[in-house]
Amino acid sequence: MAISHSSKGGGWITIPFIAAALAGLTLAAGGWMNNIIVYLITEFNVKSIDAAQIFNVINGCATMFPIVGAIIADSFLGCFAVIWISSLVSLLGIILLTLTATINTLRPVPCEQDVSGICGGPSNAQYTILYIALTLATIGVGGTRFTLATMGADQLSKPKHQQSFFNLFVFTLYSASIVSATVIVYVQDEVSWGLGFGLCLATNMVGLVFFLLGAKLYRQVKPGGSPFVVMARVVVAAFRNRRASVSSDTDEYHGHVIATPSSSFKFLNKAALKTEGDVNADGSIANPWKICTVRQVEDLKILIKIFPLWSTGIFLCTPLAIQFSLATIQALAMDRHLGQHFKIPAGSMFVFVLISVCITIILLDRFLYPLIEILIGRPTTPLERVGVGHFINVFSMAVSALVESRRLKESAIKPMSTPVLWLAPQLVLAGVGEAFHFPGNSGLYYQEFPDSLKTTSTGALAMFIGIAFYLSTAMVGVLRKTTEWLPDNIDKGRLDIVFWLLFWIGLLNFGYYLVCAHFYKYRVLDDDTPDEVMIKNINGDQDSA
Repeated sequence: MAISHSSKGGGWITIPFIAAALAGLTLAAGGWMNNIIVYLITEFNVKSIDAAQIFNVINGCATMFPIVGAIIADSFLGCFAVIWISSLVSLLGIILLTLTATINTLRPVPCEQDVSGICGGPSNAQYTILYIALTLATIGVGGTRFTLATMGADQLSKPKHQQSFFNLFVFTLYSASIVSATVIVYVQDEVSWGLGFGLCLATNMVGLVFFLLGAKLYRQVKPGGSPFVVMARVVVAAFRNRRASVSSDTDEYHGHVIATPSSSFKFLNKAALKTEGDVNADGSIANPWKICTVRQVEDLKILIKIFPLWSTGIFLCTPLAIQFSLATIQALAMDRHLGQHFKIPAGSMFVFVLISVCITIILLDRFLYPLIEILIGRPTTPLERVGVGHFINVFSMAVSALVESRRLKESAIKPMSTPVLWLAPQLVLAGVGEAFHFPGNSGLYYQEFPDSLKTTSTGALAMFIGIAFYLSTAMVGVLRKTTEWLPDNIDKGRLDIVFWLLFWIGLLNFGYYLVCAHFYKYRVLDDDTPDEVMIKNINGDQDSA
């Protein structure tokens, strides 16, 4: 399957439009997502741990939907259409969410105003409207955020420039998230939820407008049919030809002029073996479920080779997902006052992660990475950057456990006495780690995935984050049922043990990552242009395949 690029457009001139769209849509998404736990607890009378679980499900969906959007973009619509359609969907969701905040009948009676003293939760109708709003808004986030990453990288040619764009992408994403986690969350807490969600509505619209303004400048990759159907054909064709012997003669393979079969996963090479009647006189394939091209076989091999590395991201992000959701619950049980007149919103604690990511990315991109390149004579590799991120995030779990132990001791003497800023070190460390592994993973997958799966490459990053949020929800559910570590009143629980458990999970996963990284060989080098990559593929470069 071939994917063609538009002959015109692209270049750095398009990046400001994409960055502005990302900033506006991120302000909108962050404005409602960062504070949704507090909204559910205070406005919908949802219990704290249940609200944290809903938050994890929302984040899981927001990071799982991109893989669906990526498949649609790669196969049918292209990135441009997926982004603007998803932006409209998120707009509808935020409109409904704003209505729940402004129309009293769409929310349950507040506990302090409930004369029955029962403090009941939402009705079925109220839950339905709330969940429709959250679903639409979440689908919109999933369809835009990571698809914008792919579209931005598509505008540039060299992997080195694409890596710079991914750094800019993460910086813009987190800078906008800082504003949403502070300004918009503050408006929601101190002014009104309706105005806060209204700001999300406005920024969503602004992001959509900026994105459409650059429409004539973009280089657009034309979809060429579903790459996953092609991958399935390779497996089926290899199985159907399972009794055939793998040949060392490249002329025996269909499409050997474009790519040479590699020696790894030789069984799959049988999918490209030519037999009588498989190939028509004009060179076309008679039955694509019986024979495939060598290039299609090699593309599937690339995915198989990168899968172990991809899987390490699941248990990299699972501890982080639990840490972030529980940080809001911890903040609600701590002293959030700064001076006599200001109180830090619990939903704004994530801002420490965002700020540390932004600062760290600037330092890495402008100072540390260039310095390391001078010292060792080569650029740092994506795998090295991701590995550092793994290690720092493991360390942040240990800090989380120590801080929570201290908080529990002080709360036993005097509840709500521990300053909320005690949570800052663990969140800052998590942000520093993310500045290494998020852009590193983004660049790695975009660089290494087959050309037919470029949008799916960033969707794959979102996918393991989504799986991690679902897994974190399941882990918290199991711990609640089997232990007494996570009661609704966390002062009576043992979050410190939970964090130590996450520390050991992260440490084991880090060891697994080191093994996977040691045996992985890059397909694309930092200084390769797309033409050079194609030449390598034509020559059948064994080390880069």
